[in-house]
Amino acid sequence: MDERRNWPCNACGADLRYEPGATELVCDHCGARQAIPDAPKARTRALNEIDLDRGLADDLPAAQMEEVRITPCPSCGAQVEFHGATHATECPFCATPVAIGTGEERRIKPQAVLPFVLNESQAREAMTNWLGSLWFAPNGLQDYARKGRALTGIYVPFWTFDAATRSHYAGARGDHYYETRTVTRNGRTETEQVRRTRWSARSGWVSRRFDDVVILASTSLPRNYTDGLQPWDLSQLQPWRDDWLAGFIAEGYTVPLADGHGMAREVMADAIRDDVRQDIGGDEQRIDHIDTDWSGETFKHILLPVWMAAYKYNGKSYRFVVNGQTGKVQGERPWSAWKIAFAVILALVVAGAIFAFTQGR
Repeated sequence: MDERRNWPCNACGADLRYEPGATELVCDHCGARQAIPDAPKARTRALNEIDLDRGLADDLPAAQMEEVRITPCPSCGAQVEFHGATHATECPFCATPVAIGTGEERRIKPQAVLPFVLNESQAREAMTNWLGSLWFAPNGLQDYARKGRALTGIYVPFWTFDAATRSHYAGARGDHYYETRTVTRNGRTETEQVRRTRWSARSGWVSRRFDDVVILASTSLPRNYTDGLQPWDLSQLQPWRDDWLAGFIAEGYTVPLADGHGMAREVMADAIRDDVRQDIGGDEQRIDHIDTDWSGETFKHILLPVWMAAYKYNGKSYRFVVNGQTGKVQGERPWSAWKIAFAVILALVVAGAIFAFTQGR
């Protein structure tokens, strides 16, 4: 985790911060604003892909690598990065103090960043609205979240992967048909329709081009949380500059490129299986095997904006994440015991009333 970086204001020397939804840094002390250089220009530099084979072979140009001082959080394992003269900080995921270790590590430099669009108050509103929409969520937690501690803005590391695929498959197509049969029940002869399936062998080819399969490159957050924040509008990616991080935190990746590539291949394989089922057709499909040729594989290392909140309420910990671009929310599902109990009692009362009414009739 990269501690908050400081950018001095040219007017008064106070710290600047990036203003979500803008292309400038703001001084909260004197109100001065400083434009981020090149921010409005074309984003093609941020969207250039890197050859995957070279990345996996650790054969990238020096300009695409950086040396960082990293120490894992002793509590949650988040990667804490240190810059300049900083020797200690606090892990934003679990508030554990972290002191600098020894040595540096060579890592792939972030290639692009998706700047925050929502500010903290907008993210908090999205989170409390989400909590309010949940059935059986405790009202007190929603009120506490609205008034509780500040949300933390974090740039979370991700990999994106591209690939061209051509897959040969073999399987079978199942088509339903119905037969009429005669049965005897309770002394009565009846006819009924019985569904059967006629199977026929199938084989063929399917092709697909994958573009920007997004894979979480961190182990600090549950993957299902960040997967649930999709989709991201990656057309808004900006070429990497430290300025976008002013006032925010950036996490270093803990999922190596090779592991991220393996996860991406699983996502792509699921999509290929769906293509095969559609190509086979029929009412049911059976897939015996799929052989895929992969080509043109590339990747990017990017940072995406996430607002995070962690609360302790009635002795339980709850963690929520908000997409800093769209406001989509994911988190631990809170339950209200008394609301559930009330619903069960109400259901029993209604069922008893219906039973009494039918017995009376």
